Amino acid sequence: MRERDTGAGEGTGIATSRAGSGRGAEMDADVRRRRQSGRSGSSGRSGRSGGYGRRWRSVRRVRALASLAVLGALLAGCASMPDEGGLDRVNSSHRAQADTQVRVYSVSPQKGETPQQIVRGFLEATTSDEANFPTAQEYLTPQMARAWNPFSGTHVLSSGPSVRKAPKAERDLPGKDGYVTQVTGRRMAEVDRKHAYSPAKGEYNARFYLTKVDGQWRIDRMPDGLVLGQSDFQRIYRPINNYYYAELGPDSESVTNGKNVLVADPVYLRRRINPVTETIAALLEGPTGWIDPVVKTAFPRGTRLAPKQRHLTLDDAGALTVRLNAKGSRASRTQCDRMAAQVLHSVQDQASAKVSKVDLRGPQGAEMCTQTREDAADYQPGRLNGSAKRVYFIDKNHRVTALGRHFDQPEPVEGALGTGKVEMGAVAVNRPEKEAAAVTRGRRSLYVASLEGGPGTLGDPVLMSKAKHEDDRLTAPSWDGLGDLWIADRDPKNPRLLRLRGGKEKPEEIEVPGLRKGQRIESVKIASDGLRIALRVREPQGSSTLQLGRVHHGGTTKKPEASVAALRPVAPQLEDVVAASWAGGSRLVVVGRESGSVQQLLYMETDGSASDQPTLPGINDVTGVAASEDENRPLLADSEDGIVRLPPDSNWRTLTGEGSAPVYPG
Repeated sequence: MRERDTGAGEGTGIATSRAGSGRGAEMDADVRRRRQSGRSGSSGRSGRSGGYGRRWRSVRRVRALASLAVLGALLAGCASMPDEGGLDRVNSSHRAQADTQVRVYSVSPQKGETPQQIVRGFLEATTSDEANFPTAQEYLTPQMARAWNPFSGTHVLSSGPSVRKAPKAERDLPGKDGYVTQVTGRRMAEVDRKHAYSPAKGEYNARFYLTKVDGQWRIDRMPDGLVLGQSDFQRIYRPINNYYYAELGPDSESVTNGKNVLVADPVYLRRRINPVTETIAALLEGPTGWIDPVVKTAFPRGTRLAPKQRHLTLDDAGALTVRLNAKGSRASRTQCDRMAAQVLHSVQDQASAKVSKVDLRGPQGAEMCTQTREDAADYQPGRLNGSAKRVYFIDKNHRVTALGRHFDQPEPVEGALGTGKVEMGAVAVNRPEKEAAAVTRGRRSLYVASLEGGPGTLGDPVLMSKAKHEDDRLTAPSWDGLGDLWIADRDPKNPRLLRLRGGKEKPEEIEVPGLRKGQRIESVKIASDGLRIALRVREPQGSSTLQLGRVHHGGTTKKPEASVAALRPVAPQLEDVVAASWAGGSRLVVVGRESGSVQQLLYMETDGSASDQPTLPGINDVTGVAASEDENRPLLADSEDGIVRLPPDSNWRTLTGEGSAPVYPG
């Protein structure tokens, strides 16, 4: 039986029947369950199933021929019905990854199923769109059903988990009537209890113990959490950003309204299970572990949704009313405004419609504060990005040159950097587009100059490298939204990450304790918030990886301090990274190669997960890439064909054939 979803924007769903338990069998024409009597789950590919040993079949209905389609599907179902009866379980890991509109219902256990079939059925049931997995619990003993915590975390495997009988030496049987299965797979990532994603490697190996209840096998011991194949994870979960306020230390004093800078904290939430409610609940739990030391929340400690707030949705006008518990209701009015801004911007990332306002209330419904979309503009994420009025590059005469917002005729910039008296090789422009920092053609010297007024003179360089070879000297610089300039010196005798306060003060060496011996920084891209820095790191064997660092701000106003901690990989699947650029609040665009493959451009989230953005069209021999944190601006690349741009819904187009090193402000 085919069922159509009623939720807004969720499309058409497909329901499998619930077999057994005297509830009858309503069989969908496209999804059937066939017993796997005694099968090990292998599909003949080196013992790995790639799923759970079932097959997925889906036929799209043509509305104009609905009756014929249903009749044909039913006839096909009868023709493929096994003699012994029963229904096909969905092979969830073989579903098309892009088919996120399919709603999946789980199937109850059948009489006489083997232990391996029970474990496979349980794993499949956890891929359903049930909020609390009631059908999955039918595969467990009553005691295990009460003890199991599916929300403690999620193991993401590159393909679906494989199930087999545990080797004799590993069985550790709970009794003579017990049975032990082994669930294995290649780990790809872990999602923790706070919904934070992190890449993972190695083999997943867990034992599931079974015993008989009323003559039927049931699982009575297993790990908490979920085990999902990559395709199921991408279908079930969606990446969103929750927002928390930046801890800028003394740097907040130099930023207008600096205490209200919101920073994206990416998390993964289930697509269909109360998305707005789950977003707010996750927001109230506080920031995830990696970003937690450098951000803070406006919500009082212990704030949660008020009891019975089970399904929050926007009304027809886009307004959202949220009741908080007693601890949350103690906030002052100013604090409440900041709380409401966090809710509005976080929910907007999940909601399909624009959020017009957020109304926060106490547990009994008493009004606390309201923030409209216009009010919350003061807290807009990315407020330090700048306006990106122009694109900048180095022209054929090695001058700093600019193109207007509509990519009209390029012109050398005003000021000394546009004269060509000193040949430049790379440039970075600060967010207000008032000043630029440029590295000379040989990468030896760094100059900072105004982009306003007459040609003037460059004066002395603010930094020089002592390295003998060009490839060992200065990287291209990068500006944060606080007005500070970041750059690395690759000198093998003294490799350093440096910050120049305001772009002009004496270079300050920044500690990066996560770098190992033999590694060095090849390029630097700082986020506008000044809290996250993308570092392309050269490995001892010569390849490059992309690492994300967390910037800690401390010290005093007169003597500020900074350090970069907790490096983590952003594109772990790439063997060699060529270039990267910030492309949104928690997204980077990366150029690199996987092992044995050609060069590719792809979007990556800052937690190391693949972005849900469309696949980028290929282009030959890219040496640099430039994106704006304003996601409405087109992507730029430095290629063998010159500087090219990628307009929306189009392919690459040549911007100029006689320039290099394109950048947006930042």
